[in-house]
Amino acid sequence: MNGRLHVGHAFSFSKVEFHAGYSRMKGINVLWPQGYHCTGLPIKACADKLAKEVKMFGQEFDKYNEDEEELVETPAAPAQNEREDVTKFSAKKGKANAKSVKMKYQFQIMQTMGIPRQQIHLFADPAYWLEYFPPLCKLDLSNLGTRIDWRRQFVTTDANPYFDAFVRWQMIRLKELNKIKFGKRHTIYSIKDGQPCMDHDRSEGEGVNPQIYVGIKMQVLELPSKAQEALQGKLPDGAKIFLVPATLRAETMYGQVACFVSPKVTYGIYEAAPNEYFLMTERAARNMSHQEIFAEEGVIKKAADVLGSDLIGALVNAPLSFHKGGVRVLPMESILETKGTGVVTCVPSDSPDDYATITDLAKKADYYKIQKEWAELEIYPIIQTPTSDLLAPALVKKMKIASPKDVKQLKEAKEVAYKEGFYQGHMIVGDFKGEKVADAKPKVRVQLIDAGLAFEYAEPENKVVSRSGDECTVALMEQYYVDYGEDSWCEEATEYVENKDGKGLNTYSNDARNAFLGVLDWLKQWACARTYGLGSKLPWAPEFLVESLSDSTIYMSYYTVAHYLHSDNFGREKGKGNISPDQMIDEVWDYIFCRTDFTDDLTVKSKIPKETLEAMRREFEYFYPLDLRASGKDLINNHLTFVIYNHIAMFPREYWPKSFRVNGHLQLNGEKMSKSTGNFMTLDDVVKKFGADASRIALADAGDTIQDSNFVEDVADNTILRLHSLREWCEEMGKSQELRVEKNDFEDALFDNEMNTLVREARQHYEDTNYKMALKSCFYDFINAKDVYRASCSAAGIALNKELVLKYTRLQALTLTPVAPHWAEYIWLEVLHEIKTIQLARWPEVPESDASLSAARAYVLTTQSNITSAEGAQIKKMAKGKQTNFDPKKPKKLTIFVTREFPKWQTGCIELAKETWDPATKTQTCSDKELSGRVAKLGKTKDAMPFIQRLKKRLRDGEPADVVFDRKLAFDESKMITSMVPGLKRAAGISSIDVLLVKEGSKTGSNLVSGGEVEIKSPIAELAVPGQPSFLFENIEA
Repeated sequence: MNGRLHVGHAFSFSKVEFHAGYSRMKGINVLWPQGYHCTGLPIKACADKLAKEVKMFGQEFDKYNEDEEELVETPAAPAQNEREDVTKFSAKKGKANAKSVKMKYQFQIMQTMGIPRQQIHLFADPAYWLEYFPPLCKLDLSNLGTRIDWRRQFVTTDANPYFDAFVRWQMIRLKELNKIKFGKRHTIYSIKDGQPCMDHDRSEGEGVNPQIYVGIKMQVLELPSKAQEALQGKLPDGAKIFLVPATLRAETMYGQVACFVSPKVTYGIYEAAPNEYFLMTERAARNMSHQEIFAEEGVIKKAADVLGSDLIGALVNAPLSFHKGGVRVLPMESILETKGTGVVTCVPSDSPDDYATITDLAKKADYYKIQKEWAELEIYPIIQTPTSDLLAPALVKKMKIASPKDVKQLKEAKEVAYKEGFYQGHMIVGDFKGEKVADAKPKVRVQLIDAGLAFEYAEPENKVVSRSGDECTVALMEQYYVDYGEDSWCEEATEYVENKDGKGLNTYSNDARNAFLGVLDWLKQWACARTYGLGSKLPWAPEFLVESLSDSTIYMSYYTVAHYLHSDNFGREKGKGNISPDQMIDEVWDYIFCRTDFTDDLTVKSKIPKETLEAMRREFEYFYPLDLRASGKDLINNHLTFVIYNHIAMFPREYWPKSFRVNGHLQLNGEKMSKSTGNFMTLDDVVKKFGADASRIALADAGDTIQDSNFVEDVADNTILRLHSLREWCEEMGKSQELRVEKNDFEDALFDNEMNTLVREARQHYEDTNYKMALKSCFYDFINAKDVYRASCSAAGIALNKELVLKYTRLQALTLTPVAPHWAEYIWLEVLHEIKTIQLARWPEVPESDASLSAARAYVLTTQSNITSAEGAQIKKMAKGKQTNFDPKKPKKLTIFVTREFPKWQTGCIELAKETWDPATKTQTCSDKELSGRVAKLGKTKDAMPFIQRLKKRLRDGEPADVVFDRKLAFDESKMITSMVPGLKRAAGISSIDVLLVKEGSKTGSNLVSGGEVEIKSPIAELAVPGQPSFLFENIEA
């Protein structure tokens, strides 16, 4: 809670808001509360920055001279390195650096939030943030018109002693359950902050975890003269130097033929132990300094620098390699200082990059200034895969990779090689010969480390920057952690997410479910304590604070009783239970949340009356479990998965979350939201610009999938006019004295049925939380249905039906209530003159839609469109000189040809398709050649075969066979088309219309308008099929 809400926040909020509104219309009591998460590093880091800036520039920053200092633009985040371990699931991380702005100082950032410079110094106190921003959050959400129960709001951290007691209870119980443990583990670490840097503490790198490598100790056997000169007198006599490449593939070390360095990089030589030195980049040394790799923890002792180019030709020992005499150090220009140690070992048998590079070096030895034989050591096969026992050379050949510059193909080859080797490979050398690579991999790793030939080394998967601006490393620390990934716990969570029995977690989409399962597959221990920031103290180790993603895993349960505990955000005022914070002992939380039964001892120890305790428990039992949690997809990687784990640990199964509704990130006008580019809007901005309901409709229209959605300002802008016009129409109709009373079986019947259809469609979309589709049904399509009805009545020269207009107005208000409650409320009270608010109304019950009427309406709309197209086609022919007997400017006659029978050749095709289709397997029972031969006997071969293939495609796509094969119309086409005649005359300005019923092969037809038989002269009549009339325009005498 360190700023105003932006439209992206509102997007996630809207999913709950629409669900709450719809659920209440179903008669469900919905609890939608709102709290303010203030735990973690962000607020404290910003406050500390301001405290320093106040000292530098004064309380109102008047000592700051803008002319003396250029604005510093935060550089764009570098492209993230490709994922190193391709066997590990990784979701796309979000939010990275969308928050950066062109400001150097924190007080400047505060000014961009609209905070007056005279007040900014107050934010140097972290507690002031908790007082300032929550009320603004409430204001913004209230202005949007949300249905939040504000009686249950609160702030996290120990600023609220009730919530503090709740978090301490949770931590104690998790520890008792052996879910919280203490031990050494690798964690992302800020040297500057002196503590782990978890997701919510980062300005860059959210979702990045430690990547664990094996550092191979390649002892230098012989140094080139230039390197010897550079190190002269800088190392003690007898000192051992090791090049230390970091690898994820320890099992391939048998195949080492060289070691690569970058000629452009200056390497450091660092003391790792007495008389033992590692050659690597400074970044790698910084990472190693807190991993118990160096003799003195946290101390980096650099002995010398040496150019990578001066190392070329050095002879080094390669542990496990078949080349026992050593391998040479060779140049590799693509090595980055920002990844690994800057040293890479070469295994061309299984690494396409290494094979391409070593081959290129051998070809261009003179160019690279190396001896050719250094790059021509024998390549030994070490892993057998289905493709080859020399997988990398095989892939390079197959993908036609010519050089190390073929980056795209090499990236693809690397992924194929790694996956095939790991999942399908078997070792054919070494102590674990014959074993699967997946099994041998950890064994080789342990063997190397135990023999002193390697060590464990970790670094962040990608760049991580803390809120304090420190680029983070990985540290091996003794710390408290939640043991996510523990086998039995993980199995229970996985079973619940898989939801095979339908009683588990509803994720609303397979994409979301798969994302959760992927995270459960890799998520392991998570540090739950820190020393810096805001939060609750760890009960058994008060020098630590509970980490921000660890105090927010079961907070939803706190909402159920928050109003009993306090009546303000901070717990300064007691709630309806008249309970003080010290009375909320651990046993009380256990009882409230159904972990234990009531005992008289509980009232004695807590001094809380039994009636109050029972009331709080009833509140929990009534509202829990959590029915819906809406959130951005980036939180699948941590918060949402933590919620699943912690509910499983802390509550009986009936209180586990029922559903998670995960949405993608929100773009603004098709572009990524970013303060630095100016493509950014706060929720306050949006509501002030478009109003609440237009903003809400644009949020609903933005999208519903896990993919990124798009808030379009034009949609919100156009919605204002659409709502205004619709309101005016409803008001006008409500006062109209010209509406007709009687109903007909054409325009009225079709409109009535279409309204019923759309209301039922909208209901299903609301149930599925697909609000974009719900909006389409109950708003866009509903308005269109009304407009079509108006146009058809106008064309027929009749007034609108009063009962249907009233029904439309009522249904439009009711179905739009979840999304646009303010507009709906106005219509409900001011136009329909209802007594009670629409917020108390129920979802409308309408009759089942009539399929025949739906088909008839579709037929009418299609036919109207086809008539327009037919006239247009004849006009084009006339323009091209191909037809001279029709002038659209003269009086015109339209002849409509209809038929009740399909062409005989189509009927034959239908029968043939039936005979050759197996509905059980959804396959054709004969070959295409045999089918083609039988089709030829039907005649019309050119048309028949494509016709049958279209039928088969519909069947393969899952359309029911009876629908595909039984082509009878669901309505009386003759009756429908003759009912359209008066309207068509008016709408299209046609003087005369004939409807002729024709039969295949007949030269006469029946006139359905005037009666009698008519001679058929136009070949256009033959184009008519049931449900698809054909049309002929002609001129007639005025």
